[in-house]
Amino acid sequence: MALEWNDLDAKAVDTARVLAADAVEKVGNGHPGTAISLAPAAYLLFQKVMRRDPSDDQWIGRDRFILSVGHSSLTQYVQLYLGGYGLELDDLKALRTWGSLTPGHPEYGHTKGVEITTGPLGQGLASAVGFAYAARFERGLFDPSSKPGNSPFDHFIYTICGDGDLQEGVTAEASSLAGHQKLGNLIAIYDSNQISIEDDTKIAFTEDVAKRYDAYGWHVQTVDWKKTGSYVEDVTELYTALEKAKSESSKPSLIILKTIIGWPSPQKQNTGKIHGSALGAEELAGLKQALGFDPENSFDVDAAVITHTRGAVDRGKAVRAEWQQSFDAWAKSNPEQKALFDRVESGALPAGIEDALPVFPATDISTRVASGKVLSALGAVMPELWGGSADLAESNMTTIEGTKSFVPAEWSTHEWTGDVFGRTLHFGIREHAMGAILNGIVLHGKTRAYGGTFLIFSDYMRPAVRLAALMKVPSIFVWTHDSVALGEDGPTHQPIEQLATLRAIPDLDVVRPADANEVAWAWLEILKRRGGPAGIALSRQNLPVFERGAGEATDSEFASARNTSKGAYVLVEAPGGTPDVVLIATGSEVQLAVAAREALAAEGVNARVVSAPCMEWFAEQPGSYRNAVIPPHVRARVSVEAGISMSWDKLVGSSGRSVSIEHYGASADFKTLFREFGMTAEAVVAAAKESIAASA
Repeated sequence: MALEWNDLDAKAVDTARVLAADAVEKVGNGHPGTAISLAPAAYLLFQKVMRRDPSDDQWIGRDRFILSVGHSSLTQYVQLYLGGYGLELDDLKALRTWGSLTPGHPEYGHTKGVEITTGPLGQGLASAVGFAYAARFERGLFDPSSKPGNSPFDHFIYTICGDGDLQEGVTAEASSLAGHQKLGNLIAIYDSNQISIEDDTKIAFTEDVAKRYDAYGWHVQTVDWKKTGSYVEDVTELYTALEKAKSESSKPSLIILKTIIGWPSPQKQNTGKIHGSALGAEELAGLKQALGFDPENSFDVDAAVITHTRGAVDRGKAVRAEWQQSFDAWAKSNPEQKALFDRVESGALPAGIEDALPVFPATDISTRVASGKVLSALGAVMPELWGGSADLAESNMTTIEGTKSFVPAEWSTHEWTGDVFGRTLHFGIREHAMGAILNGIVLHGKTRAYGGTFLIFSDYMRPAVRLAALMKVPSIFVWTHDSVALGEDGPTHQPIEQLATLRAIPDLDVVRPADANEVAWAWLEILKRRGGPAGIALSRQNLPVFERGAGEATDSEFASARNTSKGAYVLVEAPGGTPDVVLIATGSEVQLAVAAREALAAEGVNARVVSAPCMEWFAEQPGSYRNAVIPPHVRARVSVEAGISMSWDKLVGSSGRSVSIEHYGASADFKTLFREFGMTAEAVVAAAKESIAASA
C-alpha cells in the first residue's frame, strides 16, 4: 500500500517537534533532542503503519509499541496527544511534574497507550522480544491452524531504540535470542544519531551494528537521511523499509535510521547539549523560525492539524471493526479455544486446579525437585502456563513434562524437540534478558510465564525484577540453590545477601517454602495472584517432608500446608499451647527450628515453630492473624535463615535473636558448611535461651 502523505502530515510532524521543545522548556528539564528528530518516524508509526484503536488501548488485536528510549518520553506522549489516546495539551504542559499523566519516563498503568515502563536503557528492546514471544505463543494457544497473517491473533511488535539501548548488555542477550527464535513479528527502528549525554558516541561506541544484527539473524535495513550530504527526512523511504520488514516473516527486523538529533534546531542539533536539557529561549526561537512557527507562541497547534491527526480515532474504530469480524468468525469455528481464551483473559485459573496439586508423602525431597513435579502437574491442566530456564533446566527443574520447546523445529536437539508453539523456554545463559523477556510476555497478554536460574544469579536479572515490581506485573522467577547448602561450588555461587536484598524490593513477593507440600501450595498462590511479581527460592538439598494434619497446628500435629498462602503460620504449636519463645524460619532451616523445639521441650522450654515462606503475604494478613501467629507479648523470638539477618530485625524485635550467616561461604559439602557456619539446631536452642533472657 502506497504511503499517503500531505501537507497536514508534514505540519503535524513539525508541530510534534515544537510541542516537544515547548514541554521541556516549560518544565526546565528533560530530553527534547530525540523527540524533535524522531517526530517523523513516530508520527509515521502511529498515524500510518500500526494497527491500533486510540479509543481502546487494551484491544488485544492491536500492534504493540515499546519506546525503548524511555527518556525521550515526548516521542510517545506527543503522538498519544495527536492521535486521540486521551492526552491533551495541558498534559504536555505538565511534563515531569507531580501528578501529571506525563512523567519523565512513560509508566505502565499510568498513561493510556503506554505498554511498558522502560526506564533503564535496554529494557524496552529486551522486553519487546518478550512481547514477540508472547504473540507467537498466544497464537499457538488459541489459533494454531490458521495460515500466517490470517489469524485475529497476528500482529506486530514495534519498538524504537537508540544508541544507549544498543550499548546495554541486556539487548545483546535478547537480540541474540530474537534472531535464534526467528521472530518475524518484531520490528525495531534504531535511531542512530550517535549522540549521548557525553556527546559523540564514537568516544565509546564504534561497532558495526548492522553486521552485528545480521550475525544475530536479523533482517537489517539502513535508512540514511544524511546520505546525500544534506539532511533529508525521506519518510517514504522509511515507510518502504517498514513494509519490507512486515513482509519478512522468518526474521526480526532492525531498521537503522540515521538521523541528526535535534534537527532542525539551529545551533544545538547534533550535540549532546540537546540530548538531555532544555533548548533555551534563543535556541527554541530559532527552531520555531526554522519550522515556520511563531517564536512568541508556545504549545501552538493549528486546529486543522489536530482535526487531521485525531482522524486516527475513526480509522482505529474501522480497523477494529474489521478485525472483530475475523475474531467472531474464529470464535464461532473454535468454541473450545474461545472458552480457553475467555478464561485466560479473565485471569481465572482452571476449575478444580487444587485437585491437580501433588500431595507429597513424608519422605526426603528437595524443594526444587518438588517444584518441578508441581509445575508438570499444573501444566497438565493449565495450558497457559509456560516457562523454562537460563540453561539450568535440569538443576532448576523448570520443564513441564511432555511439552515441546518454544523454538523453531530446525533447532531441535537430541534432548529437546522444537516447535514454534512449544511451552518449554530455553534462554541460554542470559539471565538479564530472561527477566526482561518474562516481563514482556506478561505485559503482552494473560499467560503465565516463569524463568529459572540459581538464586545467586538473581543479581544478573535485578533490573528486570525491579521493573516487574514497579509495574506490578505477575512475572514469576524461579531461583534454586538458595543457600550455602548448594555446597562445593563455593562462595561465588552461594547466596548470602540475596534473600534480604530481594525482600527490599517493594511489591516483590519472595517465597521460600519449607517442604514439598509448601511448594505445591506456594505455586498455587503465586498463580492466583496477578498484582505483582514473585520469586520462589528453592533448595538444592533434600529436605524432610513434614507429616501434617488437615487443619491448624496443635502441640502434637503439624498444620496443613494450605496455610502457605498466609505467608507465615504456626507449623507446630508449643507444648501445652503457650510459647515461651517463637522460632520463625524459612525454607530448609524450618527443620532446624523443629529439631530445636524438641530439644528445648526436653529442657522445659516451650517453643512454637512458625514457618514463614513469604513475609510479603504475611504482611497482608489482618493484624489479628499476625498477632495470633507471633504474639506481641512473646518478645522472645528467633529467626532462622541461612543468609544475612537484615530482613528479620523488625519481626524479631530488640529482644530477638537471628541464627544467620553474615559472611561469604566456602567450598564444602552442605552438612559441613551448616555445621561450621552455625546453622544447626543447637545454635537455634542457644539463640532461644538468649532471647528468653533478654526479654525477661
